[in-house]
Amino acid sequence: MDESSKPAEKNADFFNFFNEIGIIAQLSRTLLEARLPDGMTAMHFFIVNHLIRVADGRTPLDLARAFQVPKTSMTHSLAGLERRGLVRTRPNPADKRSKQIWLTDKGRKFREDAIGGLNEDFERLAGKIDRQTLSRVLPDLTQVRKVLDADRD
Repeated sequence: MDESSKPAEKNADFFNFFNEIGIIAQLSRTLLEARLPDGMTAMHFFIVNHLIRVADGRTPLDLARAFQVPKTSMTHSLAGLERRGLVRTRPNPADKRSKQIWLTDKGRKFREDAIGGLNEDFERLAGKIDRQTLSRVLPDLTQVRKVLDADRD
């Protein structure tokens, strides 16, 4: 056996694990974007979802760091959300040079509608993927996410 292939073999489980997650992420993103209103992207949904999950009032830089994208990319996505009335930008009272992003009622409704729009897809998938399987793997995936999230800081 070639010595250079040993590290790849040793870490094959890691590669295969993250490869599967990557494929699932791509397929689920496509599924989500098919249900979003015209002009809306998965990133728009992810930002709104993040603001609901973590709490709004974050700065664009906080959001860029959370999503690991350049601040200019985040600013562009936030501008699209603001044009649609889904978020509101306000001055940051703690630092007058920065701004904070706040969800609007329309933004919260957008998230609920997007999730509701997936119900038919989820019902179809429920006939093919056992809900107990999802319940069993979810804690492990949550743990992996927490480790990766902490490791990037």
